[in-house]
Amino acid sequence: MMTSPSAAGRLTVITGPSGVGKGTLVAALLKRHPRIWLSVSATTRAPRSGEVDGVSYFFLARERFADQVAAGGLLEWAEFAGNCYGTPREPVERHLAEGRPVLLEIELEGARQVRHSFPGGVQIFLKPPSFAELERRIRGRGTDGEEAIVRRLERAQVELKAEGEFDAVLVNGDLDQALNELEGLMGLG
Repeated sequence: MMTSPSAAGRLTVITGPSGVGKGTLVAALLKRHPRIWLSVSATTRAPRSGEVDGVSYFFLARERFADQVAAGGLLEWAEFAGNCYGTPREPVERHLAEGRPVLLEIELEGARQVRHSFPGGVQIFLKPPSFAELERRIRGRGTDGEEAIVRRLERAQVELKAEGEFDAVLVNGDLDQALNELEGLMGLG
């Protein structure tokens, strides 16, 4: 287990399949530890109603996004549904230099890229207690049609096979227990 002094200025990456509860776990962590800076992604998509530039996302024109990629200004990036998404390097490095713990909640491919672009980070894979529980959670959201659910579950099966690539694997069965374990992995007291 990591000691508390090492938490300051450390990058932690958390990933796992859709529906595993990353957002819920991260929200609980940030409530307990407001000093942690949750990275804000950049995107080429247009802002949705209520989204704020620099808070929800950094909204960039495609050309500016491409310039950031070419200059090494992103720790990771990918294209989904015709839009690009990525993690800007500068704010991450600035917060780390200030001694703040930084958390990236990103997809598997992004975590793999960060492993190469920022090898000093700690990578945590979040998995469900069982595949049946993951399916129950995804279906319980009530936000996707059957075709989308099947796609998410197929992708989850592939993603779950990647857990051995990570520094630590955390089972998200009981939220309080998972939160306590995450705090330990991050060196938070």
